[in-house]
Amino acid sequence: MSRTALHPTEIRLNRERTELTVRWDDGAVTTYAAAHLRNNARDATSVRHEVDGWAVPAARDLTITSVEAVGAYAVRLSFSDGHDRGIFPWSYLGKIADARRPGSTR
Repeated sequence: MSRTALHPTEIRLNRERTELTVRWDDGAVTTYAAAHLRNNARDATSVRHEVDGWAVPAARDLTITSVEAVGAYAVRLSFSDGHDRGIFPWSYLGKIADARRPGSTR
């Protein structure tokens, strides 16, 4: 089953706040680097910068400053570079995990 149809049972930041780990309801565990999540933010400003060729890769030492549930379908992440508009639906987190096998147990 694709993780795009699954939901997380646990979301945890590591102590350094550089990685977000998601445990999915099928038992799979995916770890995302903060920079990977920031680079894949799909808010309007990030997408516009990408389209216009202005996108700049996130710093490798970027951290996640907060994690906030958005209803029962997503999580909003804030980053140490001030970006706080990225909403990551469960289906999108699953999609970028499936596209990036390293760091995943599946």
